[in-house]
Amino acid sequence: MTSTSTAFARARSEGRAALIGYLPAGYPSVEGSIRAMRTMVEAGCDAIEIGLPYSDPVMDGPTIQAAAQAALDGGVRTADVMRVVEGVAETGVPTLVMTYWNPVERYGVERFATDLAGAGGAGLITPDITPDHGSAWIAAADEHDLDKVFLVAPSSTDARIAMTARESRGFVYAAAVMGVTGAREATSDLAGPLVGRVRAAGDVPVAVGIGVSNGDQAAEVAAFADGVIVGSAFVRCLLDHEGDEAAGLEALRSLTADLAEGVRRAG
Repeated sequence: MTSTSTAFARARSEGRAALIGYLPAGYPSVEGSIRAMRTMVEAGCDAIEIGLPYSDPVMDGPTIQAAAQAALDGGVRTADVMRVVEGVAETGVPTLVMTYWNPVERYGVERFATDLAGAGGAGLITPDITPDHGSAWIAAADEHDLDKVFLVAPSSTDARIAMTARESRGFVYAAAVMGVTGAREATSDLAGPLVGRVRAAGDVPVAVGIGVSNGDQAAEVAAFADGVIVGSAFVRCLLDHEGDEAAGLEALRSLTADLAEGVRRAG
């Protein structure tokens, strides 16, 4: 298991932000998703977020929803997600699962933590629970030395941001766009102030998810954040080349290289 803090420390030593890439497990297949994420690592991602496909993804935009639904239709379950974690963590980069809370609760919180750690996972990103309602996960994560990544938004109060910065380990996920996920043509002017508020509240890296889809946008966000999170743009690479794995992997490689150059340009 590689802690997420190592990715941020390495990036910081190089005078840049970390690039964190997201794809859902099981799309276009379990093994296909492993190959896709490994390609992203080879091309420059410092850490990988693996989405656990869920039937009621209220915070996901249409791109991620489409891929996650295809994975569910293909029979992907939580045990398959753990297999993907194992396959990606073998690369040596920090590998986290991003999931709504209900699948974790149904699987069993302690069992989930045990299996995630056993697969080499670095931790869990939980977009729909806050630290004051996540005591079961915090206890299990601490027992297994797993990162606990909670979200903040521009609407978060200073008190909630302080609590989140205090309880998070690995990084704080700054969701700097109000609404569902998805690539956007321009970055949000809410991101910089939100990062500043988190930094003022605690000593923990802050990574921004803001709909980044190219190197120029990555450079813009990397100028003020510790990490740049990219999801929908990566998923779109696979959706646009459905049925042609080689083309999809090449699109992923090209996009990752552009984004990796962007986070370095900012430094």
